This record gives sequence, C-alpha cells and structure tokens, in this order.
Amino acid sequence: MAIDAGDTAFILICTAMVMLMTPGVGLFYGGLVRRKNIIAMITLAFIAFSVVSLQWILFGYSLAFGTDIGGFIGGLDYLGLAGVGMDGEGIPDLLFMVFQLVFAGLTLAIVTSGAAERVKVSSFIVFGLLWTTLVYDPLAHWAWGGGWAASLGALDFAGGTVVHISSGFGALALALVIGRRVGFGTYTMEPHNIPLTLIGGALLWFGWFGFNAGSALAANGLAASAFVVTNTSAAAGAIAWLVASWYRGKPSSLGMISGAIAGLVAITPAAGFVDPVSAIAIGGVAGLLCYGAMLFRLSRGLDESLDAWAVHGMGGLWGAIATGIFAVAAVGGVDGLLYGNVDQFVIQVVDAGAALVYAFGMTYALAWIVDRTLGLRVSEDEEYVGLDISQHGESAHT
Repeated sequence: MAIDAGDTAFILICTAMVMLMTPGVGLFYGGLVRRKNIIAMITLAFIAFSVVSLQWILFGYSLAFGTDIGGFIGGLDYLGLAGVGMDGEGIPDLLFMVFQLVFAGLTLAIVTSGAAERVKVSSFIVFGLLWTTLVYDPLAHWAWGGGWAASLGALDFAGGTVVHISSGFGALALALVIGRRVGFGTYTMEPHNIPLTLIGGALLWFGWFGFNAGSALAANGLAASAFVVTNTSAAAGAIAWLVASWYRGKPSSLGMISGAIAGLVAITPAAGFVDPVSAIAIGGVAGLLCYGAMLFRLSRGLDESLDAWAVHGMGGLWGAIATGIFAVAAVGGVDGLLYGNVDQFVIQVVDAGAALVYAFGMTYALAWIVDRTLGLRVSEDEEYVGLDISQHGESAHT
C-alpha cells in the first residue's frame, strides 16, 4: 500500500496532540502538589518524555515491535531504527514509530505520581529507563507487537493495559517502595493550585482525541467513532464524579476533572469497539469506581496522593474489562458479553489481570533495586525545603 497523504497528515497531528499530554500531566500533577514542588513535578514529566524519546529510538521500539520472541518481547530487528524509514503502508514507518513513542513517554510521566515531592532526579532517570524497558515495552509487545495477548485475541485499542494499568499500578508499587512523604497524615498537604490542574486536565482531554482517534492509524470512520466515544465517556465520568462528590459535600472542581480523566482512561481500550451509548455507561461507571478507589486510598493512608492508581490503574482495569462487555461488531468487528460473546469477556479479564500483576510486580522489584543501590528519596532536609530548590535550585514563587 502506498503512503496516503491524508492519513499521514492526520497521524502527524495526532502525534503532536499526544505529545502535549505529557506536559499536560506535568501541569495536572504540578497543581496538586505543594507550592515548593511545582517545578520539580512539571520537570519530571519533561524528563520522562526525554528519557523515553532516546530509549525508544535506540532499542525500545524494537523491543515492542520487533520480531516476536516467545510471545513476551520483540527482537532487535529495529535497533537504532534500522529498517524503519519513510516508506510504509498508509503512513510512513517512521511516523508509526514516533506515534508509539509519544504513548510511551506519556506513560512514564503518569508513573511520577507515585513518587511526588520526594524522588531524586538522578534515581528517577535510572528507574524510568529500566521501567520503560522492562515494563512498558513488554506490555506494548503483548498487545500491539504480536505478543501473546494479541494472539489470544485481547482488545486494547489505544492502551488500557499498555498505558493505564501499567502506569497506575506501577505508581502504586513505586509509592509503596519509596514510602510516605514526611508528615503525611499529620500535616495538611492540600493542592496549591487547582486552576493549574484544571488547565492540565484540559490539555489531557484535548490530547486524548489524538490518543484514541489516532489509534485508528487512518483518517476514516473508525477514527471519527473513536473521537465521539472518547468525548462522551469523558463527559459521563466528569458528571458522575461531580455528583458523587456533591452528594458527600460540595461539587468539587478537582473531582469533576478527575472524573473526566477517569472516563478518558476507561474508554481508551474500548474506543475502537463500542458505540456512544455504551461510552456513557463506561465513563459513568469509571467516574464512580475511581472516586471510590480514591476514598479507599485515603482510608488506608496510602501516599499515592496524585491518584494515578485510583484513576489510571482502576480506570484502565475497568476499561479493559468493559471492552469485553460492550464491544459491538458493528463498530470494531468484535462482539462482547452483551452480544453473546462470553469468550471475549474472559480474554479481557485474563489480559487485564496479567498486565496488572506484571506491571505491579516488576515495578516493585525495579523500584526496590534502585532504592537499595542509588536511593530513590531525597534527604529529609531536602524534602522539607522542597524539590524545586533542593533538586533544581529554582523557585516558582518569589
């Protein structure tokens, strides 16, 4: 198939939109931390993207999309992008590569939630390189590179297992290893700038159209359908979380945008397989489920306080399973449980469970190794001063 100019232009735009989601995560998280850590939090997102950009070019893309080895990982066919050029089917191979690169960079940025306000930059760079290589790349290969999940018939249109289960449960594992912030549960650690978080959330909502619609890899009807269900699920998630928080007190703006992100996360694996009415159900359940997960985290005193686990981890888990419930052949060629396909539902549960166990277990092991060798945390004095000054020598507020 020759290169299609329209498809190429569309995916170029979608790639740029997804890249914008990484600083969007930085702003989202930056508003949630204390004012002495805003620069550090935003910078971690850019560092994550930069580390992954180099890793992906050198060997990450090959591990994810190279010739299958045992259903687990790709070979070194594309080491240093060997054989990845300007030719391709529909879009250039180089464009597909960089579209996948921005997904990988975003995923590591989400993981930073688990170490907010207490991680050393040097240790995070090492951890991030290991995590992308040993967690993200295998999961991407399982789903999209011809691995065992793809062979089984698991559906993951844009990254429910690859991006969200991996980052959410990875963030939880990282938080458990690195430990609570000094004074957590004793002192107030309220978000210092909720409007900044809302701006970050707006960039994420916008970028998600490129994330999901672009995963059609063509400017076609499937991309349009994915665009519509993405927005629908986000809106349902926003309203569901807003109403739930309202029931418990006030209609929270932070709850509203968190619910929108939950809806976006949940629709990600299903975006190419469900219709708009199903998207309302998927997003609505996601808003309530992720709100409940956040309340559970608070009740257990877990310091994963930017809630990647509650929103991305649990939202991604629900979305992967929901794909097996609501998928309809008229959209993506596969029916789910509601249309009599029990097998697809079972496959989705198996795939989601395997991704969860692997991401959590491997992340915990990697974080433990980095912590024991390099030390993940800054000193208590550095944490007290704040990472903006202690790690970067800068202050956002003079």
